[in-house]
Amino acid sequence: AAAHSKPLLVSLGVTHVLNAADGPQHIDTGPRFYSDTNMQYHGVEASDRKDFDLSPFFAEAAEFIHGALSQKRVLVHCARGISRSATLVLAYLMIRERLTLVEAVEAVRTHRNILPNAGFLNQLRHLDSCLALQR
Repeated sequence: AAAHSKPLLVSLGVTHVLNAADGPQHIDTGPRFYSDTNMQYHGVEASDRKDFDLSPFFAEAAEFIHGALSQKRVLVHCARGISRSATLVLAYLMIRERLTLVEAVEAVRTHRNILPNAGFLNQLRHLDSCLALQR
């Protein structure tokens, strides 16, 4: 609901919106929906299924979130706010803030309940392993 309330987003200082449930079959806001605001939009057309590969979107989502936070605030959302969007936020924390998966989950869970599906968790585990090798 918050993603559809432009006045609310403006009042909260949101400058960027990352929709992890983009597309006509999900939450179809898109850049045109926000065109009468100064908000930048990035959509990821993802399904909340354990066999959906969200990992190709990790880096671009992390860069979008990072750029957004350097300006002001970003809303990262999906349909229920616990799986797709949570996974992209966890990936951001791991990629840009250099947290481990466990640290990222703990950090996010202090603010909200999240429950990435089993497939997304496996993808995050793989990202965690790859990032650990790079460190």
